[in-house]
Amino acid sequence: MASRKSELRDGMRIDWDVPIEMDDGLVLRADVYRPEREGPFPVILSYGPYAKGLAFQDGYPSAWQRMVAEHPDVAHGSTNKYQNWEVVDPEKWVPDGYACVRVDSRGAGRSPGHIDHFSPRETKDFYLCIEWAGVQRWASGKVGLNGISYYGINQWHVASLAPPHLAAMCIWEGAADWYRDMTHHGGILSTFWANWYDMQVKTVQYGLGQRGPRSRVTGEFVCGDETLSDRELQRNRCDFGDDILAHPLDDDYHKGRSPVWDKISVPFLSAANWGGQGLHPRGNFEGFVRAASKDKWLEAHGIEHWTHFYTDYGIGLQKRFFAYYLKGEKNGWDRQPRVQLQVRHIDRFVERHEAEWPIARTRWTKYHLDPAHHALVPGPCGSAASTSYDASGDGVTFLSAPLEHETEITGPLAARLFVSSSTTDADLFLVFRVFSPDMREVVFMGAIDPHTPVAQGWLRASHRKLDARLSTEYRPYHTHDELQPLKPGEVVQTDVEIWPTSIVVPAGHRLALTVRGKDYEWQKSTGARLSNFKNELRGCGPFLHDDPRDRPAAVFGGKVTIHAGPGRESYVLVPAVPPKR
Repeated sequence: MASRKSELRDGMRIDWDVPIEMDDGLVLRADVYRPEREGPFPVILSYGPYAKGLAFQDGYPSAWQRMVAEHPDVAHGSTNKYQNWEVVDPEKWVPDGYACVRVDSRGAGRSPGHIDHFSPRETKDFYLCIEWAGVQRWASGKVGLNGISYYGINQWHVASLAPPHLAAMCIWEGAADWYRDMTHHGGILSTFWANWYDMQVKTVQYGLGQRGPRSRVTGEFVCGDETLSDRELQRNRCDFGDDILAHPLDDDYHKGRSPVWDKISVPFLSAANWGGQGLHPRGNFEGFVRAASKDKWLEAHGIEHWTHFYTDYGIGLQKRFFAYYLKGEKNGWDRQPRVQLQVRHIDRFVERHEAEWPIARTRWTKYHLDPAHHALVPGPCGSAASTSYDASGDGVTFLSAPLEHETEITGPLAARLFVSSSTTDADLFLVFRVFSPDMREVVFMGAIDPHTPVAQGWLRASHRKLDARLSTEYRPYHTHDELQPLKPGEVVQTDVEIWPTSIVVPAGHRLALTVRGKDYEWQKSTGARLSNFKNELRGCGPFLHDDPRDRPAAVFGGKVTIHAGPGRESYVLVPAVPPKR
């Protein structure tokens, strides 16, 4: 596949299909967008599997249409011909003096090779691409990484290798821990990745050639000029869903696809989505807290997963950050508060700055479970009580009294539950909820799902072992390195991590904790769908846990009992945040 000549288009010099040779001889392909004038320029680079030649509008039409209809600033000021899924629009960056480099990852788009997502091989490729970009004649030597989701997740990984030319990175809604954030929530297998692989990767695998789409800009085949057979395509990719299923504990497979926090020293901006339950908020918060970088910032916002990265709000934040670190502009970024939150209200978001995460003035408040009355109460139960539910049913909900005052809940949550099961295990699906005075549930437009609850957490009871070094009262951390099966009827303590959230709850509303044995459902049917996901969106988006191979009915279909009383203090810990003084 020959590299196309460099050409001038829409005020940019564009180099198509630039070859980047890896250390094993494989050649990856990149498109480079840069100013017409001579450099050098700082680089904004991304490496990922969604095909650099596939337009956002063609690959993800429902997401694009919703975004530009509700946020016209996204499309304004650009021809939008070069818009790609989850990476920067070069027409909004090149005029500011950046070179934008998009690399098709190994085996995807116009880059040949074997697909093995987030593997050490991919991370090494990413490293080599950064180092290639840092020494090009048109480059300044400073490389920044930017992008959403996949293009953020792999930033954590490559930063662990400390590429010398990596100067800054913006991880926008990028999970980090391959086990805890992505494949096994609380030890329970997420089926997201197997379905994602079918819908978003196999459809743009290198070798589809003439069977794949064409670029609306160049007319070239998005998935390479070579057309391979189905058998050849299969040989060129891992069995992703089955590979994940084959590693039920946090072993070397997962650790090799996760960050090493104490080796990440590059300046970064970590942007989380409150509504990204099931994939994206946890890693952004963990990264901000745990990475060794001295210069690090956290931002948290709402609405759809793909939107704010492209709005004036998101681009403005990114450009201030990168201008400071890649261009050396004295723009005041060094005085930017370390935490910028879009605090969520019932009907709006209100921006606020903080100095740390979790917020130091948080009043950690326990709401105790009262099984006898299915209630959340201020103090522990004085006498023993229990309630049971069918693990294949809708579980049990514990409801608070109406709040006397408006209450902000912003931060991580945790629950301590004393449980027993009629079988040797139990999957606990926790949903932290808010109800209006007339008992309508308050849900939100989440990162993916339009009816997302306030917060969720998960734990497989046999994975209840805690890491004493990393656990805190508000963020239990499980080792996931061995199984501790239950004895039927035996009561055990489980500490469940509930992912960070933000909601200002009006007076008169109620808090609730639902404990289920299966995924949350807002309604049995909603009619909500996106073109890039298989399932109807009923509250959890595509982040489901319904593979029967992981959850055999004989083990996870029994009766679960929640206990409370002396010596069995079951509660949910809530981060109540008072106003700033």
